[in-house]
Amino acid sequence: MPLPSLSTLHTASRHFESARQVGILPSGHRSHGLHGHSFVARIRADLPAGWAPYPGAEVHTLGQRLAACTSQLDYRLLNEVLPADLPPTDENLARWLRDELVTRQQVIGLEQVGIQSTADQGVDLDRHDQAHVWRRYRFQSAHKLPHVPLGHKCGRLHGHGFEVIVHANQNTGGRDISIDYDHLDAIWAPFHYQLNHKYLNDIEGLANPTSEVIAGWLWSRLKAVLPALSWVTVYETGSCGANFNGHDYRIWKEMTLDSALFLRHAPSDDPHAAIHGHTYTLRLHLAAPLDEVMGWTVDFGDVKTLFNPIFKMLDHQPLHELPGLADCDAASLSHWILNKAREVLPQVDRVDLYQTRGCGALALVGAEGPALPI
Repeated sequence: MPLPSLSTLHTASRHFESARQVGILPSGHRSHGLHGHSFVARIRADLPAGWAPYPGAEVHTLGQRLAACTSQLDYRLLNEVLPADLPPTDENLARWLRDELVTRQQVIGLEQVGIQSTADQGVDLDRHDQAHVWRRYRFQSAHKLPHVPLGHKCGRLHGHGFEVIVHANQNTGGRDISIDYDHLDAIWAPFHYQLNHKYLNDIEGLANPTSEVIAGWLWSRLKAVLPALSWVTVYETGSCGANFNGHDYRIWKEMTLDSALFLRHAPSDDPHAAIHGHTYTLRLHLAAPLDEVMGWTVDFGDVKTLFNPIFKMLDHQPLHELPGLADCDAASLSHWILNKAREVLPQVDRVDLYQTRGCGALALVGAEGPALPI
Protein backbone atom coordinates (compact mmCIF):
# COMPACT_ATOMS: atom_id res chain seq x y z
CA MET A 1 0.00 0.00 0.00
CA PRO A 2 1.47 3.41 -0.91
CA LEU A 3 2.41 5.69 1.96
CA PRO A 4 0.23 8.75 2.62
CA SER A 5 1.76 12.23 2.37
CA LEU A 6 5.28 10.95 1.71
CA SER A 7 7.79 13.79 1.45
CA THR A 8 11.54 14.02 1.01
CA LEU A 9 14.16 16.43 2.28
CA HIS A 10 17.69 16.32 0.94
CA THR A 11 20.42 17.30 3.38
CA ALA A 12 24.03 18.44 3.19
CA SER A 13 26.60 19.68 5.67
CA ARG A 14 30.05 21.26 5.56
CA HIS A 15 32.63 22.18 8.21
CA PHE A 16 34.47 25.47 8.35
CA GLU A 17 36.98 26.95 10.80
CA SER A 18 36.47 30.60 11.61
CA ALA A 19 37.08 33.32 14.18
CA ARG A 20 34.56 35.91 15.30
CA GLN A 21 33.82 38.62 17.79
CA VAL A 22 30.19 39.15 18.83
CA GLY A 23 30.43 42.73 20.00
CA ILE A 24 26.70 43.15 20.61
CA LEU A 25 27.00 40.86 23.65
CA PRO A 26 27.95 42.37 27.05
CA SER A 27 31.66 42.97 27.57
CA GLY A 28 31.90 40.19 30.16
CA HIS A 29 30.23 37.59 27.93
CA ARG A 30 32.57 34.80 26.78
CA SER A 31 31.65 35.38 23.12
CA HIS A 32 32.17 39.15 23.22
CA GLY A 33 35.91 38.93 22.59
CA LEU A 34 37.79 37.37 19.68
CA HIS A 35 37.40 33.58 19.64
CA GLY A 36 36.97 30.74 17.16
CA HIS A 37 34.89 27.65 16.40
CA SER A 38 34.87 24.52 14.30
CA PHE A 39 31.48 25.30 12.75
CA VAL A 40 29.18 22.92 10.91
CA ALA A 41 26.72 24.33 8.39
CA ARG A 42 23.83 22.06 7.48
CA ILE A 43 20.92 22.54 5.13
CA ARG A 44 17.66 20.79 4.28
CA ALA A 45 15.86 21.33 1.00
CA ASP A 46 12.71 20.09 -0.69
CA LEU A 47 14.30 19.95 -4.13
CA PRO A 48 12.15 19.89 -7.26
CA ALA A 49 12.52 17.14 -9.84
CA GLY A 50 15.17 17.97 -12.43
CA TRP A 51 17.12 20.34 -10.16
CA ALA A 52 20.27 18.20 -10.10
CA PRO A 53 22.26 17.23 -13.23
CA TYR A 54 20.71 13.74 -13.13
CA PRO A 55 18.31 11.85 -10.82
CA GLY A 56 20.27 10.71 -7.77
CA ALA A 57 22.81 13.55 -7.86
CA GLU A 58 20.87 15.76 -5.44
CA VAL A 59 22.96 15.13 -2.32
CA HIS A 60 26.28 15.59 -4.12
CA THR A 61 25.11 18.75 -5.91
CA LEU A 62 23.61 20.23 -2.74
CA GLY A 63 26.88 19.60 -0.93
CA GLN A 64 28.89 21.26 -3.70
CA ARG A 65 26.75 24.39 -3.55
CA LEU A 66 26.94 24.56 0.21
CA ALA A 67 30.74 24.15 -0.01
CA ALA A 68 30.93 27.08 -2.42
CA CYS A 69 29.36 29.24 0.30
CA THR A 70 31.26 27.92 3.32
CA SER A 71 34.59 28.28 1.48
CA GLN A 72 34.10 32.03 1.79
CA LEU A 73 34.01 31.61 5.59
CA ASP A 74 36.73 29.02 6.11
CA TYR A 75 39.78 30.31 8.03
CA ARG A 76 38.39 33.81 7.99
CA LEU A 77 37.40 36.41 10.56
CA LEU A 78 33.64 36.38 10.16
CA ASN A 79 33.29 40.03 11.11
CA GLU A 80 35.16 40.85 7.88
CA VAL A 81 32.99 38.59 5.70
CA LEU A 82 29.47 39.36 6.89
CA PRO A 83 28.06 42.85 6.29
CA ALA A 84 28.67 45.36 9.07
CA ASP A 85 24.99 45.27 10.06
CA LEU A 86 25.14 41.49 10.61
CA PRO A 87 27.16 40.65 13.75
CA PRO A 88 28.37 37.04 13.30
CA THR A 89 25.96 35.31 15.66
CA ASP A 90 24.83 31.80 14.76
CA GLU A 91 21.49 33.25 13.63
CA ASN A 92 23.13 35.79 11.31
CA LEU A 93 25.52 33.20 9.90
CA ALA A 94 22.48 31.09 9.02
CA ARG A 95 20.82 34.12 7.38
CA TRP A 96 23.93 34.92 5.37
CA LEU A 97 24.23 31.33 4.15
CA ARG A 98 20.52 31.19 3.32
CA ASP A 99 20.80 34.30 1.15
CA GLU A 100 23.96 33.02 -0.58
CA LEU A 101 22.41 29.62 -1.27
CA VAL A 102 19.18 31.02 -2.69
CA THR A 103 20.53 33.96 -4.71
CA ARG A 104 23.95 32.78 -5.88
CA GLN A 105 23.76 29.00 -5.74
CA GLN A 106 20.14 28.72 -6.91
CA VAL A 107 19.11 26.19 -4.27
CA ILE A 108 15.37 25.88 -4.78
CA GLY A 109 13.11 24.66 -1.99
CA LEU A 110 15.52 25.52 0.83
CA GLU A 111 13.67 24.73 4.06
CA GLN A 112 16.26 25.13 6.80
CA VAL A 113 19.81 26.39 7.35
CA GLY A 114 21.58 25.35 10.52
CA ILE A 115 24.74 26.54 12.21
CA GLN A 116 26.27 24.20 14.77
CA SER A 117 28.95 26.30 16.49
CA THR A 118 30.03 23.49 18.84
CA ALA A 119 29.12 19.84 19.21
CA ASP A 120 26.65 20.88 21.90
CA GLN A 121 24.84 23.90 20.52
CA GLY A 122 23.34 25.35 17.38
CA VAL A 123 20.59 27.28 15.64
CA ASP A 124 18.42 26.11 12.75
CA LEU A 125 16.72 28.92 10.86
CA ASP A 126 13.80 28.24 8.54
CA ARG A 127 12.65 30.28 5.55
CA HIS A 128 10.17 32.17 7.76
CA ASP A 129 13.00 33.35 10.09
CA GLN A 130 11.82 31.01 12.83
CA ALA A 131 14.83 30.01 14.93
CA HIS A 132 15.16 26.59 16.50
CA VAL A 133 17.86 26.92 19.20
CA TRP A 134 19.24 23.82 20.86
CA ARG A 135 21.77 23.07 23.60
CA ARG A 136 23.03 19.66 24.78
CA TYR A 137 23.61 18.67 28.42
CA ARG A 138 24.85 15.48 30.09
CA PHE A 139 24.33 13.68 33.38
CA GLN A 140 25.57 10.35 34.75
CA SER A 141 22.89 8.36 36.55
CA ALA A 142 21.60 4.92 37.46
CA HIS A 143 18.11 3.50 36.98
CA LYS A 144 16.06 0.38 36.42
CA LEU A 145 12.69 -0.17 34.81
CA PRO A 146 10.36 -1.84 37.33
CA HIS A 147 7.59 -3.01 34.97
CA VAL A 148 9.55 -4.85 32.25
CA PRO A 149 9.13 -8.61 31.85
CA LEU A 150 11.26 -10.91 33.99
CA GLY A 151 14.68 -11.31 32.40
CA HIS A 152 14.57 -8.01 30.48
CA LYS A 153 18.01 -6.41 30.86
CA CYS A 154 16.53 -3.01 31.74
CA GLY A 155 14.91 -4.51 34.82
CA ARG A 156 18.36 -4.82 36.39
CA LEU A 157 19.98 -1.87 38.14
CA HIS A 158 22.27 -0.24 35.60
CA GLY A 159 23.40 3.21 34.48
CA HIS A 160 23.82 5.51 31.51
CA GLY A 161 25.65 8.60 30.48
CA PHE A 162 22.40 10.38 29.62
CA GLU A 163 22.27 13.35 27.27
CA VAL A 164 19.51 15.93 27.10
CA ILE A 165 18.88 18.45 24.35
CA VAL A 166 16.79 21.47 25.24
CA HIS A 167 15.06 22.85 22.14
CA ALA A 168 13.48 26.30 21.95
CA ASN A 169 11.66 27.90 19.02
CA GLN A 170 11.35 31.62 18.55
CA ASN A 171 10.36 33.96 15.75
CA THR A 172 13.48 36.10 15.55
CA GLY A 173 11.85 38.98 13.69
CA GLY A 174 15.25 39.66 12.16
CA ARG A 175 16.99 39.95 15.54
CA ASP A 176 20.68 39.10 15.76
CA ILE A 177 20.18 36.63 18.63
CA SER A 178 17.09 34.67 19.57
CA ILE A 179 17.96 32.88 22.83
CA ASP A 180 21.44 33.11 24.35
CA TYR A 181 23.04 29.73 25.09
CA ASP A 182 24.19 31.07 28.47
CA HIS A 183 20.54 31.66 29.37
CA LEU A 184 19.81 27.99 28.63
CA ASP A 185 22.80 26.99 30.78
CA ALA A 186 21.44 28.94 33.73
CA ILE A 187 18.03 27.30 33.33
CA TRP A 188 19.54 23.81 33.10
CA ALA A 189 21.91 24.12 36.11
CA PRO A 190 19.41 23.11 38.85
CA PHE A 191 18.24 20.12 36.80
CA HIS A 192 21.83 18.92 36.44
CA TYR A 193 22.15 19.09 40.23
CA GLN A 194 18.96 17.03 40.64
CA LEU A 195 19.91 14.33 38.12
CA ASN A 196 23.68 13.96 37.96
CA HIS A 197 25.19 11.08 39.94
CA LYS A 198 21.77 10.07 41.22
CA TYR A 199 19.60 6.95 41.30
CA LEU A 200 16.72 8.22 39.17
CA ASN A 201 14.07 5.89 40.59
CA ASP A 202 14.40 7.68 43.95
CA ILE A 203 13.45 11.07 42.45
CA GLU A 204 9.81 12.08 42.79
CA GLY A 205 8.04 11.50 39.45
CA LEU A 206 10.74 9.16 38.11
CA ALA A 207 9.80 5.85 39.71
CA ASN A 208 9.70 4.36 36.19
CA PRO A 209 12.48 6.37 34.46
CA THR A 210 12.22 5.40 30.81
CA SER A 211 13.57 7.87 28.24
CA GLU A 212 10.00 8.98 27.53
CA VAL A 213 9.17 9.50 31.20
CA ILE A 214 12.38 11.47 31.78
CA ALA A 215 11.58 13.66 28.75
CA GLY A 216 8.08 14.32 30.06
CA TRP A 217 9.36 15.01 33.59
CA LEU A 218 11.85 17.55 32.25
CA TRP A 219 9.26 19.13 29.95
CA SER A 220 6.80 19.87 32.73
CA ARG A 221 9.51 21.58 34.78
CA LEU A 222 11.46 23.36 32.03
CA LYS A 223 8.40 24.81 30.30
CA ALA A 224 7.58 26.83 33.42
CA VAL A 225 10.93 28.68 33.23
CA LEU A 226 11.45 28.55 29.45
CA PRO A 227 8.19 29.43 27.65
CA ALA A 228 9.88 29.07 24.24
CA LEU A 229 10.64 25.39 24.94
CA SER A 230 9.57 23.32 21.93
CA TRP A 231 10.98 19.83 22.54
CA VAL A 232 12.98 17.90 25.11
CA THR A 233 15.23 15.16 23.77
CA VAL A 234 16.69 12.45 26.01
CA TYR A 235 19.49 10.21 24.75
CA GLU A 236 19.52 7.00 26.75
CA THR A 237 22.50 5.80 24.71
CA GLY A 238 24.31 7.26 21.73
CA SER A 239 22.00 5.34 19.39
CA CYS A 240 18.51 5.70 20.86
CA GLY A 241 16.33 8.16 22.71
CA ALA A 242 13.02 9.94 23.05
CA ASN A 243 11.53 13.34 22.26
CA PHE A 244 8.55 15.06 23.90
CA ASN A 245 6.86 18.37 23.01
CA GLY A 246 4.19 18.48 25.70
CA HIS A 247 1.73 16.43 23.62
CA ASP A 248 3.51 13.90 21.43
CA TYR A 249 6.16 11.31 22.17
CA ARG A 250 8.67 10.26 19.55
CA ILE A 251 11.57 7.82 19.80
CA TRP A 252 14.41 6.97 17.46
CA LYS A 253 16.84 4.12 16.96
CA GLU A 254 20.12 4.69 15.12
CA MET A 255 22.39 2.16 13.40
CA THR A 256 25.15 2.05 10.79
CA LEU A 257 25.23 0.17 7.51
CA ASP A 258 28.28 -0.75 5.43
CA SER A 259 27.03 -1.18 1.89
CA ALA A 260 28.05 -1.13 -1.77
CA LEU A 261 26.20 0.67 -4.56
CA PHE A 262 26.27 2.57 -7.82
CA LEU A 263 23.88 5.14 -9.26
CA ARG A 264 22.02 3.92 -12.31
CA HIS A 265 21.38 7.35 -13.83
CA ALA A 266 24.93 8.70 -13.44
CA PRO A 267 26.81 9.34 -16.70
CA SER A 268 29.49 6.77 -17.43
CA ASP A 269 32.30 9.22 -16.69
CA ASP A 270 30.80 10.20 -13.31
CA PRO A 271 32.46 8.42 -10.33
CA HIS A 272 29.02 7.62 -8.91
CA ALA A 273 28.41 5.33 -11.90
CA ALA A 274 31.11 2.98 -10.63
CA ILE A 275 30.58 0.57 -7.76
CA HIS A 276 31.56 2.29 -4.52
CA GLY A 277 30.41 2.23 -0.90
CA HIS A 278 29.34 4.14 2.19
CA THR A 279 29.11 3.66 5.92
CA TYR A 280 25.57 4.94 6.25
CA THR A 281 23.99 6.33 9.40
CA LEU A 282 20.36 5.27 9.56
CA ARG A 283 17.81 6.63 12.05
CA LEU A 284 14.35 5.18 12.41
CA HIS A 285 11.87 7.59 14.02
CA LEU A 286 8.66 6.30 15.58
CA ALA A 287 5.57 8.09 16.89
CA ALA A 288 3.21 6.30 19.27
CA PRO A 289 1.17 7.01 22.40
CA LEU A 290 2.77 6.37 25.77
CA ASP A 291 2.01 3.04 27.42
CA GLU A 292 1.03 4.24 30.88
CA VAL A 293 2.16 1.00 32.55
CA MET A 294 5.45 0.38 30.74
CA GLY A 295 6.30 4.06 30.48
CA TRP A 296 7.45 3.77 26.89
CA THR A 297 5.99 4.07 23.41
CA VAL A 298 7.80 1.12 21.82
CA ASP A 299 10.53 -0.96 23.44
CA PHE A 300 13.88 -0.13 21.80
CA GLY A 301 14.67 -3.85 21.92
CA ASP A 302 11.52 -4.64 19.95
CA VAL A 303 12.46 -2.03 17.34
CA LYS A 304 15.85 -3.66 16.88
CA THR A 305 14.42 -7.19 16.72
CA LEU A 306 11.61 -6.41 14.27
CA PHE A 307 13.82 -4.33 11.98
CA ASN A 308 16.71 -6.80 12.03
CA PRO A 309 15.67 -8.80 8.91
CA ILE A 310 15.57 -5.54 6.92
CA PHE A 311 18.90 -4.48 8.42
CA LYS A 312 20.44 -7.73 7.21
CA MET A 313 19.21 -7.00 3.67
CA LEU A 314 21.14 -3.69 3.76
CA ASP A 315 24.28 -4.21 5.82
CA HIS A 316 27.35 -5.61 4.05
CA GLN A 317 25.27 -6.01 0.91
CA PRO A 318 25.23 -4.63 -2.66
CA LEU A 319 22.28 -2.21 -2.50
CA HIS A 320 21.85 -2.18 -6.29
CA GLU A 321 20.63 -5.79 -6.04
CA LEU A 322 17.78 -5.01 -3.62
CA PRO A 323 14.41 -6.04 -5.07
CA GLY A 324 12.11 -3.10 -5.76
CA LEU A 325 14.74 -0.40 -5.25
CA ALA A 326 14.59 2.06 -8.16
CA ASP A 327 18.09 3.47 -7.55
CA CYS A 328 20.66 3.64 -4.78
CA ASP A 329 20.58 7.39 -4.12
CA ALA A 330 19.82 8.41 -0.55
CA ALA A 331 16.25 9.52 -1.28
CA SER A 332 15.26 6.34 -3.13
CA LEU A 333 16.89 4.18 -0.47
CA SER A 334 15.28 6.05 2.45
CA HIS A 335 11.85 5.62 0.79
CA TRP A 336 12.50 1.89 0.34
CA ILE A 337 13.53 1.53 3.99
CA LEU A 338 10.50 3.50 5.20
CA ASN A 339 8.12 1.27 3.25
CA LYS A 340 9.77 -1.91 4.50
CA ALA A 341 10.00 -0.69 8.10
CA ARG A 342 6.32 0.23 8.26
CA GLU A 343 5.37 -3.32 7.28
CA VAL A 344 6.75 -4.55 10.62
CA LEU A 345 6.74 -1.31 12.62
CA PRO A 346 3.77 0.84 11.54
CA GLN A 347 4.82 3.47 14.10
CA VAL A 348 7.80 4.44 11.91
CA ASP A 349 7.02 7.77 10.23
CA ARG A 350 10.47 9.08 9.35
CA VAL A 351 13.74 7.63 8.10
CA ASP A 352 16.99 9.61 8.11
CA LEU A 353 19.72 8.18 5.89
CA TYR A 354 23.14 9.86 5.80
CA GLN A 355 25.75 8.52 3.40
CA THR A 356 28.37 10.77 4.97
CA ARG A 357 28.03 12.96 8.05
CA GLY A 358 25.01 15.21 7.57
CA CYS A 359 24.66 14.43 3.86
CA GLY A 360 21.74 12.33 2.76
CA ALA A 361 17.95 12.33 2.70
CA LEU A 362 14.96 12.20 5.02
CA ALA A 363 11.81 10.31 4.07
CA LEU A 364 8.80 11.45 6.08
CA VAL A 365 5.19 10.60 6.65
CA GLY A 366 3.54 13.49 8.48
CA ALA A 367 5.35 15.63 11.04
CA GLU A 368 9.13 15.97 10.98
CA GLY A 369 9.78 16.30 14.70
CA PRO A 370 12.82 18.04 16.20
CA ALA A 371 16.13 18.41 14.43
CA LEU A 372 18.91 16.38 16.07
CA PRO A 373 22.62 17.20 15.93
CA ILE A 374 24.63 15.47 13.23
